[in-house]
Amino acid sequence: MGEVSIRPAEQADLAVLAAVLGDRGFFDDRFTRQAKGLGVLFTAWCAARPVGAVYLWLEDAEEPPIRGHLPGVPLLNHLEVAPDARNRGIGAALVHAAEDYLVGRGHALGALAVRTDNTRAARLYGRLGYRDWGHGTVVCYAERVSPDGRTVSEAERCHVLVKGLRDGHPAPLAGRTCGER
Repeated sequence: MGEVSIRPAEQADLAVLAAVLGDRGFFDDRFTRQAKGLGVLFTAWCAARPVGAVYLWLEDAEEPPIRGHLPGVPLLNHLEVAPDARNRGIGAALVHAAEDYLVGRGHALGALAVRTDNTRAARLYGRLGYRDWGHGTVVCYAERVSPDGRTVSEAERCHVLVKGLRDGHPAPLAGRTCGER
């Protein structure tokens, strides 16, 4: 048992993040971007075990429609919670940590893209105050590592959701523990 803690990733975290959450290439890439000041890889921990992560993309969006309609708006990217830690508020706590970071740096708006077939994630984002941006769906690209070790870019149709960050939200970790649900 113990409480969930959330913090930016450190170099020493990468191997265990990949072992627990998978996709070492993703974590290496996001940590490299973080080291260059291009984003923040937030990680959720129960003791020494990672149970979730989200990347806050501070660069211009890669997708032209998002870049055009939301210039300079940071994007939450690749929210993931370990299967045995789901439904405990850890995903929401990670999102709140990223939002707090943005508010602390003067951002008034955050955004994210969610696959059109990922209704579970879309419901979570809706509960957290994210709303459709009003410009239709967008083709986003996700990278995955194929069985032969090559990185493959796959097109995904996504909804883009936005949230005004001025209204605040509850404390992200209040009552979040690593124990049973």
